[in-house]
Amino acid sequence: MQAGRRRGGLKNWCAGVFFALAPTCAMALETSLAAPGLSDDLKKQIEETSSVMTADNRGLDTPLEVLSAALSDYRTIVQILYDAGYFGPSVSIKLDGKEAADLSSLSVPAQINRATITIRPGKAYNFGTAVVQPLAPDTELPEEFASGKLATTGAIQQATSAGIQAWKDAGHAKAKLRDQQIIARHAQAQLDARIDLDQGPRLKFGKMYIEGGTDVRHSSIEKIAGFPSGEVYSPEKLQKVGTRLRRTGTFSTVSIQERDTPNPDGTLDFDATFEDLPKRRLTFGVELASRDGLDVTATWTHRNVFRRAQRLRFEAAIRNIGGSEDIDGRLGLRLDQPDRLGPDDNTFWSALLERRNTDNYSVSVASLAYGARRTFSDELYAEAAVGFSISNADDAYGDGRKFRYFIIPFRSEWDKRDSKVSATRGYYLDSQFMPFVGISGTDTGLRLFFDGRAYTSLGTGGRIVLAGRVQLGSILGPPADGVTPDFLFFSGGAGTVRGQPYESLGVPVGTGIAGGKSFLGLSGEVRGKVTEKLSLVGFYDYGIVDTSSFIGSGAEYHAGAGLGVRYDLGGFGPLRLDLAVPVQGDTGNGLQFYIGIGQAF
Repeated sequence: MQAGRRRGGLKNWCAGVFFALAPTCAMALETSLAAPGLSDDLKKQIEETSSVMTADNRGLDTPLEVLSAALSDYRTIVQILYDAGYFGPSVSIKLDGKEAADLSSLSVPAQINRATITIRPGKAYNFGTAVVQPLAPDTELPEEFASGKLATTGAIQQATSAGIQAWKDAGHAKAKLRDQQIIARHAQAQLDARIDLDQGPRLKFGKMYIEGGTDVRHSSIEKIAGFPSGEVYSPEKLQKVGTRLRRTGTFSTVSIQERDTPNPDGTLDFDATFEDLPKRRLTFGVELASRDGLDVTATWTHRNVFRRAQRLRFEAAIRNIGGSEDIDGRLGLRLDQPDRLGPDDNTFWSALLERRNTDNYSVSVASLAYGARRTFSDELYAEAAVGFSISNADDAYGDGRKFRYFIIPFRSEWDKRDSKVSATRGYYLDSQFMPFVGISGTDTGLRLFFDGRAYTSLGTGGRIVLAGRVQLGSILGPPADGVTPDFLFFSGGAGTVRGQPYESLGVPVGTGIAGGKSFLGLSGEVRGKVTEKLSLVGFYDYGIVDTSSFIGSGAEYHAGAGLGVRYDLGGFGPLRLDLAVPVQGDTGNGLQFYIGIGQAF
């Protein structure tokens, strides 16, 4: 008898364990949504937001998890309906026929097989009264927040934010919401909304206190930031301070927070915290062309040399590895000093040693320059420099020719592209203006160059992009034989006309080819996405070079066209493969291919 009772007890214990564990067993949950009167878009939003409707994707396996999801969905769905202007809704969520709100989490069913959501939204409400007060001068409230318009919580929130932001823009840094009265009049299906704001006092900028573990000298940070102490508070001015500091490329984090309490004199202090990026950065680049061989580039950057947020950039390149021309290369150095002038200005030193070997000329160049840059916005800058350039050249005009220049290069760049590595809309303008004064018998003149690019998207999602490019160049003053060949213009290759050999088009001089005094390059591309990563490109390039300073009717010209493939590498831009053939002119001799990273332009 004792043994029998023990066996019976063991069976009962096992059964108890089974039923205790039964609620945790995974069950497939069948769901449905009934919402007559709602738009398909609103139904889709509810389906995608509801925890119950997405239970399988969220991994909700147990009945207790499903019940908890249903209970949270009441609030979620009602909020979605409020946001859409339905302020008298009825929401029912039934689990196996029982209202979820009536179930207790202490006595959860052993299993839940079906969840049904039923929504009766009622009438859509319009605004009766829609008031924000007081308002700063020239405040623009959203059009959706007005009597007779569809009443949504989104419109109320936008109106509140617009009212507070307008006061902040007027110098009231501590403007905030004082009170709001929201009354639903169900009989009239109207919503009265009254927003009361507390604008607070008009304040001025106080001091910026620097905190955080940065190696940059505080005096340099203050010079770069240009913190507007004593000026009337403005969110735009505060944003500029952060932008100036981030622009140096020295910091991974820049945070400027206003203090909770203004000073008795009506000023407001700020705490600035910083985290530095790694000081040193090394990058590599590779580009391959069928005729020109392999080009390898490397850059080494020090982001905080001398602890003044200066950026030292060293560049090295080796070109024509395995190509038809002799190997050449360049060494470049640039030191940017953001704390020398005003907050939107910086000074820089640049130096260059370069050897270029082409079929038409060979030249060795050395230059040194000192200049300043003014940054007008995130998209626009201009810079000017003074320096010296020395070159020794062998070209169609003779061997061992020497040029000595005092140069004054000016440059401006306006970049309104949506992406620097793979633009789909916007434009880019690069203008260069360089007077050069000859020394020791070298001629004096002016070099002009312009590069303009434009992009537009067709269809939905930017799946088709049209891209166009115009390049213009001109030398004014001396004859072509009185100018160093690296100032003159050639056409052909990846940067001008694909399908034509690199710098293959110039002007005939005896049995050789020299650069022209003017250049026009036109390029067009049609880029189409095949998948999110893969794109196909069709392109046509056209180039003209002339002996005079302006393109004339008798100028030399050539063209190339082809197809390309792009594979998106994320922030690095696309991996590029272009196949091109000559279609006009007599400088080309068959298929050319180009491999690199980033779009051709």
